[in-house]
Amino acid sequence: MVQRRLGEALVLGALLAVGLVGAGAMLAGGLAKFKSLDRVVSVKGLSEREVPADIAIWPIRFSEADNDLARLYATLESKNAAIVEYLKSAGFEASEIGTSVPAIQDRLAQGYAGERVSFRYAGTSTITVYTGRVDAVLAARIGLYDLGRKGIAVAGSDYEARTEFLFTKLNEIKPAMIEEATRNARQVAEKFAQDSDSRLGKIRSANQGQFSIDDRDSNTPHVKRVRVVSTVEYYLAD
Repeated sequence: MVQRRLGEALVLGALLAVGLVGAGAMLAGGLAKFKSLDRVVSVKGLSEREVPADIAIWPIRFSEADNDLARLYATLESKNAAIVEYLKSAGFEASEIGTSVPAIQDRLAQGYAGERVSFRYAGTSTITVYTGRVDAVLAARIGLYDLGRKGIAVAGSDYEARTEFLFTKLNEIKPAMIEEATRNARQVAEKFAQDSDSRLGKIRSANQGQFSIDDRDSNTPHVKRVRVVSTVEYYLAD
């Protein structure tokens, strides 16, 4: 009986040993495979384009001063009408032109000493053009000197009076730019694999990156530079 149990124990031990050896071999193979797959290269691909702005926001600001508040309002209203007339003559529709409520400042009420104030009231008015006809805005801005002849001193250097140009058609060019950035990244990865005597494998991970839209330069804000950088990781194989 004892010998029978001893034999069974020996058989069980042998089976366990064989199983451990097999598991060890499988584990070793798995580690070797994992180690091979762990060889990756991370590369970046750039896509960049210059595109024209498709929306223009053009604020036209001017200021007036007077000691008579009613007369100041009348002057602002008259000059607003002159600006709107000029814009319509330049081809803009009424729906593209907006007039804001004038901002009036009472200088005496704000603590200025009476002898230092030539005019008690100062008013600022803004006419804003919002349009998709960017070329029309560029052309009309050149003709602002006509308003100067009518006694309207248009603000040109104020931050709030700067013309803003927008590009709103990013979704139309996104797919092609992502494809180009990914293709450029793969070319870099292939060159790296070639130089390292390796073979480029499948993509491990990819990040398309953020799109940025900036002015091409300070002199041509109506021309935009669109840019995206994609980051891609590839497996390397021998």
